This record gives sequence, C-alpha cells and structure tokens, in this order.
Amino acid sequence: MATLAGCGASAADGPGVTLTLVAADYGDSKANSSRKYWDAVVKAYEKRTPGVTVDVTVHSWNDVDREIREMVAAGEAPDMAQAGTYADYASADRLYEVDDLLSIPVQAGFLPQLANAGKVRRVAYGMPFAASTRVLFYNKKLFAEAGLDDAPRSWSELAADAAALDQAGVRTAYALPLGPEEAQAETMQWLLSGGAGYTDNVGTYRIDSDENVRTFTWLKDKLVDKGLTGPTAPAELNRADAFAAFARGEVGMLNGHPTLMRMAAAEGVDYGTAPMPGYDGRRHATMGVADWMMAFKQNGHGEEIGDFLDFVYSDENVLDFSREYDLLPVTASASEEMAADPDDVDLHPFLDALPDAALPPVGKTSWADVSAAVKKQIGRAVRPGAKPGVVLEQLQQTASAADRED
Repeated sequence: MATLAGCGASAADGPGVTLTLVAADYGDSKANSSRKYWDAVVKAYEKRTPGVTVDVTVHSWNDVDREIREMVAAGEAPDMAQAGTYADYASADRLYEVDDLLSIPVQAGFLPQLANAGKVRRVAYGMPFAASTRVLFYNKKLFAEAGLDDAPRSWSELAADAAALDQAGVRTAYALPLGPEEAQAETMQWLLSGGAGYTDNVGTYRIDSDENVRTFTWLKDKLVDKGLTGPTAPAELNRADAFAAFARGEVGMLNGHPTLMRMAAAEGVDYGTAPMPGYDGRRHATMGVADWMMAFKQNGHGEEIGDFLDFVYSDENVLDFSREYDLLPVTASASEEMAADPDDVDLHPFLDALPDAALPPVGKTSWADVSAAVKKQIGRAVRPGAKPGVVLEQLQQTASAADRED
C-alpha cells in the first residue's frame, strides 16, 4: 500500500479523545481485508494527530448494516460508520450534516452526482466513500466463434448477437440475473438503457412508466421467451452465479462491475467491455453505485470526526482504497489522477461511465423497502405468460405507499 500522507493541521488537540468507526470489509480474504487499509490510515493519522485515537471495527457486508443498527438501538452509536446506506439515520436526526464536518475544499471535491445522492431533503448527510459503475462484458472467444466482431450498441444488435451466440452453442447468450441477490441493480441498468429509471426528474417513483413497461416487455419477448438467457430462469439467477458462469466461459454477455474483471482474468477468460447498449443505439445513463460514510452526533465529537475524515479523503488515501479493491474514486482530483495513469487502464471504462452515471434513490428512506420489493418481485415480470406491466404496476403501488411514509 502506498504511503499515506497528511492533509493539513489537526483541529483536534485535546488528550484522550477516541473515535470509533464501524466499516465494511471489501476484501475477499484475510490478505486483502479492509482491516489492513484502515490500520494504515489510522496509524498515519494518529502519528500526525497526538491525543486522538481511532478505533476501527471491520465487519463483512453480510453483517455490517445489522451491527450498526444494533449499536444505534442500544444507545451506543459509533462516531462514524461506513456502509451501504445512511438515509434512515439522517431522517431520524442522528447524523451530523456534512457541512458541519468537512472542510470546504474536501466537501467541494466530491464528484457532484455522488454528493447529490448523499442528500436527504436537499441536506447532505452521506459522504460517498466508494463508487462503481456497470458496463457490458462480453466473451471475445465466444463472440469470435459466433462470427461476431464487436459489442452491440443497441437492443436490436444485442438481441441479434444473443441469437448468434445461442446458435453457436453458447450455454447462456445473455445472463439476466433477476434473482433476489441484486435484482434491483440489473433492473435499474435496464431501465436506464430504456430511457427512464425508478424515479422521474424530480425524484418521484415512476416504476410503471411507459418506458419501463416497454423495457421489460422487450426483455421478455426478445431475450427470455426466445431462450437466450440460459437454462436458469432469470428470477432464480443471482448475480454471483452469473459472474461465476462468465468466469467459467459459459456466458456470452452480461452487465457487470469491476469485480468481474479480476474473476474473469483469474480463469483466463478473454473479455471485452463496452457501454451498456441503449434501446435506440444512443448512449444512455449507466447505473452507478456508491457506499457511504456517515457520522453520528451521539458522542459529540464533530470537530475530531471532521478532521479525521478530511484526512481519509485525501487523494492518496482515496486512490489507495480504489486501486486495492477495483473501485472508483469519489473525488474529482483522484478521478483525474486515475484517468491519467496507464496503470489504471483496466478501470478506465468504468471511470468513463461515471460522469453519466445515475444512482439509485438512496436519499429516500423508502428506498430500502422498494429495493427489497424489486428483489423479490421483478423476476416475475419475465416469466412465461407474465404481463410485465402488471408486475411493474404492483411495484409502483408498493413504492407509492412507502413514499407516503417517507
């Protein structure tokens, strides 16, 4: 890991201050656990900031949200938490506003679309910590065997390419994971490439819009019903299984994020990436994902928290984390440095997609319930005999009811 540098004079010089941070683990083994990253950051910070100690606890993604909820419910909220959501705590008035924590240069350095996604009712509470985008992955060997030269640029080309792959004997021409693991992400990418999304321009849920009904009708008619999405029904296919099948060389195309690069390369799969095709051949928004840092008010350590987070968001630290875990920087200056570095070329397609990326409506406290409903129900929209519009209308009713309680 590169040397971690400081980012200015400390604002916290009182003795005996201990900050607590609960963080998610992005590693897939002990060797690359996030614990190593945080140990290095904390060691560097404590060296430059005498009198302040930072106690970090790292949990798996399966456990971190539950651990945070239980700590808050017990009246023992950490000073900081880094996880996948923040809006519930913000709505309950448990979090510091970002304006009260970070220095102006650090706060202004966040990429605008990520900073905006960290707001609840136009006030920033969530600080983006890690970002990712989605692109189309395709197996170059399988494409060549099917007589295909380039990645598809429109839905009609994608359907034609999938048919050619199927004719050439490819087990799964296009993997469509609408199973409960991460169906909300696959769904959002398709809604965006169809010209819409979960919400309209003012943030109101429009799941059953004409554009979205068109999207899922096309998926059902042109891919699923024609047997181009493989032997496992989309409603039963999870992202992890789709990624593993691509890494085994069994999938022609799928929508993926940077983790898939490492998996495919480890198995010797020669793959290419391209922007996700739009329904009309134009490039539409791609799905972005961000994980969040938040700061709880309970212990009253706002000044010390702000100083530590200013340090965390230095370019050196942001880039170290992004490169270690194949993620995208959340600040403009670190993004520019990554874009200019030939050693980061594998991440450039994802970085190129970030300016046009749209994030899920994470600032709505209703999103957790809506996302859970999408995971559970959206696969039914492409089952044999299904009417996609009916399923989307049911999801819209769920979203509208959740929004009224937001």
